[in-house]
This record gives sequence, structure tokens and C-alpha cells, in this order.
Amino acid sequence: MSGMDSTLPQGQVAAAGRPRRRALHGSELAWSLAFVLPYTALFVAFAVYPILYALWMGAKPSLYAALLDDPRYIRAAINTVVFAGLAVNLQMALALMLSGFFARPRRWIKLLLVIYLLPWTLPAVPAYLSFHWMLITEQGLPDRLLAILFGIQGPFWLGSGPLALACDIIASVWKWMPLWTLILLGGRMAIPRDLYDAAAIDGATAWQRFTRVTAPLLANLYLISALISAVWTFGDYTPVLFVSGGAPAFASAVVSTLGFHYAFDLSRPALGVAAGLSVLPVLLPILILLLRALRRTEVRL
Repeated sequence: MSGMDSTLPQGQVAAAGRPRRRALHGSELAWSLAFVLPYTALFVAFAVYPILYALWMGAKPSLYAALLDDPRYIRAAINTVVFAGLAVNLQMALALMLSGFFARPRRWIKLLLVIYLLPWTLPAVPAYLSFHWMLITEQGLPDRLLAILFGIQGPFWLGSGPLALACDIIASVWKWMPLWTLILLGGRMAIPRDLYDAAAIDGATAWQRFTRVTAPLLANLYLISALISAVWTFGDYTPVLFVSGGAPAFASAVVSTLGFHYAFDLSRPALGVAAGLSVLPVLLPILILLLRALRRTEVRL
């Protein structure tokens, strides 16, 4: 460093070493605005405005008093927590286990992975409708398996609230588990093989290699996937709407499908928006806990 630089304060020396950003003028500024303004307008029109309008529609305390007075809403709120909690944890745990199976370098396993991904690639509505028809007909897969294997007749799958909700959870896990399996499989493949070889040389068992190598290095990816899955599942109405339809008599409904009922069947859109917003006090603490856990599990190679 020269003598002149040594006389400058440290902050000025650091600032002098950074290149200055050149301000945009004239045609450069006009072209920049021409590219930015359409995206800004679309973001405001289709993201900011709907969110603010929904908050305005659901701002009346009387709406939430009406929700609490409706026994169907209390049941739907409980169903939402059960549905999201079981669906997210089941699909993430099963995806973690299956990602280890599909990580094996065998050709038939790769072919099986392609078939396994098919439910995720299907559109949601026909996939869930096929699940619905499979449950309500005696020739469906569950009833046929029970008849062939055990010689018994299957139950009326949508005849009780808990059983119908269980069918909704299974359909949601079946639809979304391939996505998280593929993501966790990519995370497994990014782990250097040398770590497993070193652990095997040290005498580590398969379970120890999983707990000491795989689990710590996949922890961040697992938590991020669980975070995204929780956000999607709390707002996902398609499994319940198209598999059980909330049957019987809204016993398996969740808050999102009940909001559809308020908005369209009862012509009370503000109450439907309030039902959707009522999930936030449950969802936000879950997101905060997952984000805090994400900070604590940071692992670097």
C-alpha cells in the first residue's frame, strides 16, 4: 500500500478499492424502465393487489365471530391441522427412505424411478378424480384387493369423516411424494462418495453412515422441502375437494374447501376469504420454527 493510501481511513480505503456504479442516463434509463415496468405491473396486478384486497375483505372481526359460531369450521380447522401434519410428515419421511433406494446404481431401479414419478407428472384434477372413483366403486383397487386377499368386502370409504380424511391424506401423499423423493435423491447424489468410503473403512454400519453422514448433510434440504410442503399443503384444496368432497356432510372438509363453500355455495366471499386467512396463526409459527431449525442445522463440507 502506498503512503497516500496509508493516510486514508480504513473505510475510505475500502471504498476506494470498490468500483463505482455508473448511473443510468438517457436511453439506457428508458430501456431499463421499459423492461422493468411490465414485470412490475404484472406483479402488482396479480400478487400485491389480490393479497391486499383479500386482507381488506377479511378485516372485519364479525367474519371471524361467524366462523367460530359455525361447528363445521371448528371441525374443518382440526381436519386441516391433521391433514397437513400427517401428509407432510408421511411424504417427507417416505421420500427420504425411497431416495436411498433409488440412489442405487442399477438399471432396473432407474426404470422403476421413471414409473414412480408418473403420479407427480399427472394433472391434479384427473389424478384425484380417478382416486375418487376407485374408492366409490366395488371394482376399485382397494375393494378388489380386500376381496382377493382376505375374502371380505371393503368398507364405504367415504362414509365416515376420519376414513374419508385418511383417503384424502393418502391421495395427497401419493401425488406429491415423488417430487420430494426426486429432490432428496438429488441431494444424496451431491454428497461426495469419499465420505461414505471413509466411514466404511472406519467400520461404520449402514445405519451409522446414514445418521453420521447422510442425515446431517441432507438436513437443510429436508427442512426446506418440508417448509415448502407445509405451505402448499395448508392451502391445497384439490385432494379433499376431488377425492372425498368433504363427505360425509363436511366431516372431512378442510378450511380451504369450506372457504369454497362459503364463497360460492353461500355467496359469502368475504367469509370464504376470512376462512383462508384464519390459517395464518397456525401456519406462521410452523414456518418460524422450521426456519430456526434450518439455521441450527447448517452443515458445510
